[in-house]
Order: sequence, then C-alpha cells, then structure tokens
Amino acid sequence: MTKPRIRLGMVGGGQDAFIGAVHRIAARIDDQFELVAGALSSTPERALASGLALGLEQARIYSDFEVMAQQESEREDGIEAVAIVTPNHLHFPVARAFLQAGIHVICDKPMTATLQEAEALLQLSQQHKALFVLTHTYTGYPMVRQAREMVVSGQLGTLRVAQVNYTQDWLTEPLEQSGNKQASWRTDPARSGAGGCIGDIGTHAYQLLSYISGLKTASLCAEMSSFVAGRTLDDNVQILLRMRGGARATLWASQVAAGCENRLDIRLYGDKGGLEWSQEHPNQLWFTPYGGPAQLLTRGGAGATAMSRAECRVPAGHPEGYLEAFASLYRDTATAIRHYQQTGEVALSALLPGIEDGVEGMRFIDCAVRSGRDGAVWVDLA
Repeated sequence: MTKPRIRLGMVGGGQDAFIGAVHRIAARIDDQFELVAGALSSTPERALASGLALGLEQARIYSDFEVMAQQESEREDGIEAVAIVTPNHLHFPVARAFLQAGIHVICDKPMTATLQEAEALLQLSQQHKALFVLTHTYTGYPMVRQAREMVVSGQLGTLRVAQVNYTQDWLTEPLEQSGNKQASWRTDPARSGAGGCIGDIGTHAYQLLSYISGLKTASLCAEMSSFVAGRTLDDNVQILLRMRGGARATLWASQVAAGCENRLDIRLYGDKGGLEWSQEHPNQLWFTPYGGPAQLLTRGGAGATAMSRAECRVPAGHPEGYLEAFASLYRDTATAIRHYQQTGEVALSALLPGIEDGVEGMRFIDCAVRSGRDGAVWVDLA
C-alpha cells in the first residue's frame, strides 16, 4: 500500500528566498512530503502572494507562525512537520512554537542565534515528543557518508591531523550596503547572531569535520576578521582546534576569498591512510593508504560501499549534487517520522544531524567568538 505523503509546513522561504526553494525541491525529490501550509513571510501581502504562487489553500497561508502552529495542530489534516528557513534570530521562537504544538521540526543551521537559546531548545525538545532535524546539507552526499564509514571501520587508523576549509567570495564587496537581502541579514548581529561568516558557513565546515571524523573538540583558538570596511560581523575566520584524544585540526572559513564560489574541502590523515573530499567535486573521494597509491573512489563506482550505493538515485557516472544531498536529509527525516508514527519513539538515524549537533554548533560559534574577541586565546569547549 502506498504511504501518504507527510504533510509539511514552512516558515520563511517566500518569494525570492533561495533556501526556501531548495527545501521545497529536496522535500519532493523522493516524493515523501507535500507542502500544504506556510507562514512564508511576516508581511501579510507577501505571505499571501508567496503561498498562492505555490498553490497553497488561502486558509492555510499565514503571516504569523504562532497562529500557524496553533491552528495546524488543531486540524485533523494539520501539518506533521515544519521546515524553518528564516534568518537565524527567528529559529528559536519558531522551533519553540512548533515543538510545543507537537509538530516535528526541520530547521536550517545554525540552530539558534545564541548558545543559551540552543540549550533552552534542547531542554524544550526533551519535554515534547517531536523530532528535531538540523539541515547540514553536506552530510547527505553519498561520498561523505562513505568517508564517515571508512573512518569508523578503521581504514585511516588513528586520526592525527584534519583540515577543513569553506571559502566563498560573494561578500568581498559590501553588498549589505546596496540592499542585497541575503547579505543584509547575514551581516546584521540582530538577525544573524554573534557570528557572521562563522555562523553561515563555518558551522557547516565544523559539523562536516565532526560528522566524518567522529572527533570531538577539546579547545580552540580563533582569529575572527572583518575585512570589509563598516562590516560588524566576521567575514573571515581561521581556527586551530585541539581534539580530544590528541588529534589536531584547522578550520578556515571565508566569504571574502576572491575566486572561490562555494569551496568546501576536507582532508583527514591517520596512521594508516588519508582521505580528501571536495564539495565542488562531490561524486569523488580520494583515499590514500599509507605506503600505497592514491585511489579515486566514485559515487556508485567500483569502490563504493553498499551503504553509499544505497544513497544513490542514479547510476555511476550520472552526477548527483547539492539538491540530491539535501533530499537525502528529507528522506531520512521521512523514515524517522514514519517510525515515530508507528512506535511513538523519537529517534533519528546516526547519519541525520539533530538537536545535539545544533547545540554543539552553537557552542563552537560561542567559543570562537569569545576567543577572537579576547585576542585569539585558547578557549575550552565545556
């Protein structure tokens, strides 16, 4: 019997919003979700126009997310999950409203604007039986999941050194001063939080490092820079990380690196071998066993594991990319929601980022900001 699609709502993501469209596409790739309601903008006229353009019933187009959470929770055909795609400062109040209404939450990163909000949201999630998924997109790539599997299986041995970079150039000029909406909120502490570049892309780099390596950070030393005149938040960060167990790592995130479009690269080195993956070439993973030749592993190819093959939607040689990786998170979320509906158990796959990852990401931002503010001193991640 065909399972009905999961009824999905969305807060944010109205007209001209990049990430809202990405979520909607990803949610439909595996045909597990159907968007039926939304508070797509806080401006009533814009909310209505955005909802009608997406084919939503007018009665289920809201301009107030709290009204949406209340009314949808009271409907027999109300939404079962909500995607939060607003600027950072709204993540906490929106997630709180829907968790309290017993509605599963799919939230963009960073989870909240402050560490205190993240910790409060963790406590709240423990009081209400609802799933919380954090959309760290890059964890959905088959070769990222294979890299994680290779580390877990011991193919790299004991990890010693890690490097992760996430570099862009789109904020090389002060776009926020020319009315660019995306640049405006990302460089505004009131809407972005205490971190700029570090919150927008640095958290992706940090989470990818943790996801693949399994390493936990003991302490960090961060230099936070704002190169563009008049910019309040950081647009470039360089961080040293001491990992528990003795490994060492570096993280560089920049939105003023001329010539870099969306370059996320990670390299891990252990006493038995090393591996490298790049988001701009996501279907390839380089693995070099110590003393042996470098091996190019490809998505769905001869060196792919059974687990990573299961993540593929098209045969080897047919590129998969960003939207499919995002869709894998929605597919895993659908599996968790259906499991909850059958058993009442709130549980996520180990491959799917959740609320604990969100708290860890906010702790990373908080410690890096404090380190940079105090002159790049070492700060412990308690």
